[in-house]
Amino acid sequence: MAFPLRKLELRPLGNTGLRLSCVGFGASPLGNVFGAVSENDAVASVREAFRLGINFFDTSPYYGGTLSEKMLGKALKAAGVPRNEYIVSTKCGRYVDGFDFSAERVTRSIDESLARLQLDYVDILQCHDIEFGSLDQIVNETIPALQKQKEAGKIRFIGITGLPLEIFTYVLDRMPPGAVDVILSYCHYSINDSTLEDLLPYLKSKGVGVISASPLAMGLLTDNGPPEWHPASPELKSACKAAAARCKEKGKNISKIAMQYSLSNKDISSVLVGMNSVKQVQENVTAASELALFGKDQEALTEVEAILKPVKNQTWPSGIHQS
Repeated sequence: MAFPLRKLELRPLGNTGLRLSCVGFGASPLGNVFGAVSENDAVASVREAFRLGINFFDTSPYYGGTLSEKMLGKALKAAGVPRNEYIVSTKCGRYVDGFDFSAERVTRSIDESLARLQLDYVDILQCHDIEFGSLDQIVNETIPALQKQKEAGKIRFIGITGLPLEIFTYVLDRMPPGAVDVILSYCHYSINDSTLEDLLPYLKSKGVGVISASPLAMGLLTDNGPPEWHPASPELKSACKAAAARCKEKGKNISKIAMQYSLSNKDISSVLVGMNSVKQVQENVTAASELALFGKDQEALTEVEAILKPVKNQTWPSGIHQS
């Protein structure tokens, strides 16, 4: 590494009292979601994350059909770090065989997750991609069921996740204060789409912590480009490809610029990015360290923003059902 890495900044998460590393370890790749990851690589990645100051790890039973949870559990155990020194988030309601936000299923789900993770409790349990279920069921059945698990000591805090931003206001406006502790939004705080920013004052007023995932917009803001299944429009894909090429011409890396863009908003507690190797962990922490030391590469960012301006805040469809 070119210079000694600084310990990552820890940021408060809403009213929870938790302090999350500004870079969060997304464990979906440990479920072989983007190609095979050996147990040795998973363990080495998590060890390196701890060494460089990452204390927040996020997974779900959906990732790799429960494999991500199992691999993360093994890696955390192998690392031997005291349980009170790291924060684990997993999810419920979305599984390989579909969605089920019923009280019975999510109650069973937490026990299954704890067994796979080899933990007595998780710090955060999130209802996963709630736009694909009934938002009224989330309000009236799912979250009340999770509150019972909170009282039982199996989870410390409750969250909701999804793509359309309006799902968060729909649920939060119908719940008593403090019922939902955290939201996880993805693909809405990156260079091509910063619409989450408009929601931050509202979330702050509700005392809700904010985690933002996918700063690279699910592969759009990378040299390799997005996977074939990516739902973005051809115009958006093309603009991102042009921006990546322009960065490369200038000897810059669009992924680092994108990561630093997302990290620069301190109202976001943690930027969650998928990692499956020591190298990826080091690259993400380096981006954060360089940002802390030198600030954003404003010249490169301005060029990228200019290329993406015609497609700025162009999102893609997601299923949303409110009944």
